[in-house]
Amino acid sequence: MAEKTKAVKRGKASYFMSILGVTLVLFLLGVIGWLVINTRTLGQHFKEEVEVNVYLRDPLATADSAALVQYIAAKPYIKEYIFTTKEMAKAKYLADGNESWDGILTENPLPQSIDFKLKSDYLNVDTLKNIKADLEQQTYVTEVKYPELLVGGLDSKIKIVNWVLLGISLLLLLAAIGLIDNTIRLAMFSNRFIIKTMQMVGATRGFIARPLGIRAIINGAISGAIAIAGVLLIIRGARKMLPELAAIQDNSQLALLFAGMMALGILITLISTHTSVLKYLKKKLDDLY
Repeated sequence: MAEKTKAVKRGKASYFMSILGVTLVLFLLGVIGWLVINTRTLGQHFKEEVEVNVYLRDPLATADSAALVQYIAAKPYIKEYIFTTKEMAKAKYLADGNESWDGILTENPLPQSIDFKLKSDYLNVDTLKNIKADLEQQTYVTEVKYPELLVGGLDSKIKIVNWVLLGISLLLLLAAIGLIDNTIRLAMFSNRFIIKTMQMVGATRGFIARPLGIRAIINGAISGAIAIAGVLLIIRGARKMLPELAAIQDNSQLALLFAGMMALGILITLISTHTSVLKYLKKKLDDLY
């Protein structure tokens, strides 16, 4: 009876350590995954902040400017746009800290413009060149401007960062799988005599593996839930420090990350437990010592 009690206590301790180990690994993987998501979303956010300015001829009739606005607004690459009148352009000019020309000029020299931002998928050098060429062919357009150097550098740098983070994520995923597997195998090591004893008294393989498999699923789910809670606390703290993160957070990708963490915890725990049970069932009693 005393030996059985000791075995139960060892089993509980091993389950606790396996849950703790899996939780820590999933937490680390979740934080890295969140950083990857934020980096990608942040890149898209920066892309969609690039502004293209379409300057118009002066003078220009209201009907002609409205037709041009409708032409640009109908384009699939438009995220948002605004028609900037001469008065709005002057107000923006003065808001930037420039001096007024009221005492020098009698007319506003700033042109009207249609200013728009593109969807991130369209923000690359070749696409912007085609857009510029198309708009400059319009009768009432004098010039199309956008930060060419910024666009070229931003696109290439985002690609490099994405590839680097993807490589790091894959390496961490492989390391996480290995660590979880080793943690579960160590936990099952303390139960090897219980497994063998059940086999010796006539229990079938399925009868032995079923409760351990159920326990593995429960432990994996517990680990996943604790790890997700930990990542949520990190996200909450980060948003308090940087409120801008809330604006660029992709909740759908975050939900997929949490689902992946939960699934990984359950799947690897279950597979590792099943493999360990089969391993100890095949061994002779003397080999367990």
